[in-house]
Amino acid sequence: MDTTTIMVGYASCGIAAGAKDVRKLLEAKAAENGARITIKQTGCLGICYDEPIVEVHDQAGRWVYRKVNERKAERIFNEHVLGGKPVEGFLFHELSAGGREPKQYVFRQQQRIALANSGYIDPENIDDYIARDGYAALRHALLESSPDTILQTIIDSGLRGRGGAGFPTGQKWSLCKKSRGDVKYLICNADEGDPGAFMDRNLLEGDPHAVLEGMMIAAYVIGAREGYIYVRAEYPLAIRRLRIAIDQASERRFLGRDILGSAFCFDIKIKEGAGAFVCGEETALCASIEGERGMPRIRPPFPAEAGLWGKPTNNNNVETYANVPWIVRHGADAYKAFGTGKSTGTKVFSLAGKIERGGLVEVPMGIPLREVIFDIGGGIPKKRAFKAVQMGGPSGGCLPATLLDTPVDYESITATGAIMGSGGMVVMDERTCMVEVSRFFLSFTQKESCGKCTFCRLGTLRMLEILNRICAGEGREGDLEALTELAGLIKSASLCGLGQTAPNPVLTTLKYFREEYEAHIKHKQCPAGVCKNLITFHINADLCTGCTACVKACPVDCIRGQKGEPHTITLDDCIKCGSCREVCPTDAVYTR
Repeated sequence: MDTTTIMVGYASCGIAAGAKDVRKLLEAKAAENGARITIKQTGCLGICYDEPIVEVHDQAGRWVYRKVNERKAERIFNEHVLGGKPVEGFLFHELSAGGREPKQYVFRQQQRIALANSGYIDPENIDDYIARDGYAALRHALLESSPDTILQTIIDSGLRGRGGAGFPTGQKWSLCKKSRGDVKYLICNADEGDPGAFMDRNLLEGDPHAVLEGMMIAAYVIGAREGYIYVRAEYPLAIRRLRIAIDQASERRFLGRDILGSAFCFDIKIKEGAGAFVCGEETALCASIEGERGMPRIRPPFPAEAGLWGKPTNNNNVETYANVPWIVRHGADAYKAFGTGKSTGTKVFSLAGKIERGGLVEVPMGIPLREVIFDIGGGIPKKRAFKAVQMGGPSGGCLPATLLDTPVDYESITATGAIMGSGGMVVMDERTCMVEVSRFFLSFTQKESCGKCTFCRLGTLRMLEILNRICAGEGREGDLEALTELAGLIKSASLCGLGQTAPNPVLTTLKYFREEYEAHIKHKQCPAGVCKNLITFHINADLCTGCTACVKACPVDCIRGQKGEPHTITLDDCIKCGSCREVCPTDAVYTR
């Protein structure tokens, strides 16, 4: 009997978009139609903007449906699954077996290594992972190779840590391997705290076994027998799937004692973090696992020499470990075929903010920013102008349109004043105030400072006070010089990466958007029309069609006018929330 498999995207993004109801309907329909129809769940394909995603796998191939609600799901089931005719209007054509030529290509410029299985397998079914060569790299390492050989493969591949700093992974493993100690530990840092970043979450929800396998291979190389995954408690689905994956791997003898009949023994525990941003720093992370307050320690000694409980410890992030099985299976040369000389392989990015196709992408290192944001991400909604992209989260920097042709690699991004970071890209359009952006990110890092270093604790507070004044229209001469001086002191006198990079958003916006700061201070104006103390909202009568969209959006009922005729805003009642400007279809609402 011919069978049809229906796969429902069931990561956090899909569930939030309504996949739970879609799945329930499809399961009910399948139950009515016998055993030839199988319903499965899968992770995120990366096209979060088109969730919920439903795939139909039949004799003709794979068919991917986008933005599926219950009504669409019923049609897909009746017309395609039962009737054999795909519903053309609902298809994501680039990934589907048939149908018309896609209007845009999202995956053509991508290369999926870390994300190879995400969206293709059931993350809660180890057999799905094994069917796609899962644990083959571990088997090869344990039964056909040696720790030294595997280590050399990782060194030759050029893989660098994907958590932000880009330290060579093989070198880090080598340092820990050479460290003397009767006990060694391995840590996976899944404490993803950057605003706008969701790479680790999607990887853990979509392919947890790849991360586990990468950890096991790393543990085999350095000689560790115990590992920890430090994951933020705000990721309940990722944690649940990790627990399931650990249990399944243990049952299949991929974890525990004498793995695959070898002498290698290794166990993994999950440590749920409380969401402290500073615990992304490896020594603070070690302290948190130990039950202490998450605060950084003086280095040296580095964790490779004395980390968790004073023992040699290796720490990499989720994406780094997810690359390892692919490298071991395909070889160092195959990995180096992607990327650039010093930045090999691929990098996963989350696209967020003012962008048409927000979601997850994996691209070869060296691809220009322009291609990521415009070709893959679809550019800016509502035909507005691109203004900046924030890279590296609150520790990174804001890059203007003049730098859109910058290659995405560690050296090129660092040269701009930003950092690669863990992979968050927050895109901003012409209606973004860069002074407010720097104030927002500095507010975040100031709150997240552990307080150990005086310059980080108080210096960021002083900088934030200046930025608050500027945004409130109370900036004064000398503020920009004070910000620059404080930034230098904080960067040079802070113990860990949080303080050393906290001023980056301010420094890059001062470098590339200084005129906006000067407009706030000298002319008491916010060019982007964001800072409330410096703007008033108005309606252009020549552009207003009287559609009443602004009236419906206004929370204080301060917009007057007859339907079909130009409207006006009562300034005394306006709270300057900007809702009217956001919903206006003709851009009739403006600020001055």
